[in-house]
Parts: sequence; C-alpha cells; structure tokens
Amino acid sequence: MPFNISPKLVKYFKGFCSSAEIIMLFVYMKCRFSLSYRDLEEMASIRGAQIDHATLQRWVIRFVPLIDTAVRKRKKLIGNSWRMDETYIKVKGVWVYLYRAVDSLGNTIEFLLRKHRDADAAKAFFRKA
Repeated sequence: MPFNISPKLVKYFKGFCSSAEIIMLFVYMKCRFSLSYRDLEEMASIRGAQIDHATLQRWVIRFVPLIDTAVRKRKKLIGNSWRMDETYIKVKGVWVYLYRAVDSLGNTIEFLLRKHRDADAAKAFFRKA
C-alpha cells in the first residue's frame, strides 16, 4: 500500500535513514492492527530492513499526532447536536474514566481515557471533541 506524502509533510521526515513511505507504513500497521513493536521489527527484518523496535516506537510517538491532525481535517462534519457521556471502566486491570461524545445517530465523535476525573480532564476532552 503506497502512501502519498504531501509536500507539506516532507519536512517532518528529513534526517531519517528510512524513507517517509516506510515510516508511514509501519506507523499505520502499528495503529491499525495493534501489533507489538517486536512484531513490527520481525516484519521489517523479513522484508530485509533492520529497524529496531525502539526506533519504531519513536516513529509512532512522533508521527501519530501528524496523522491525527490530517485525519481530523478530512473527518465528516458533525451536526449541532451531540452528547457527552462519562463512565468509569477497567482497562487492563486499571480503573480509568472514559469520556465519550456521540452524535444524534449514535456515532462516536471522540473519546478520551484519563486516570483522574478533574477539570483538566474534562477541558482536554472538550478541546479534542
């Protein structure tokens, strides 16, 4: 699956030993299929590329926010009406607060997991939504 990197984003990939297409491919696979970094490292070595799992993690940390902003620009507009829900759930044995926004059709607009329930968490959620 070839990735078309826009000319505006090329500056973010300067200084890396791997091409922008390779970086985006592995970041995409990590986010889409929730593979471990070790699995991605093994997949890269099968294809002849020696990429360390720590490097893959740094790529994900650096480039996921770029992907997030690009996807948000293409996201379908929501109507004037949406609802916010807050609940307390257990994720991997840890209790966290789940904030979720849904539109009038029941589609999830945004969600946020936070360890603490406070004004900062609510403000972060509303900024993101």
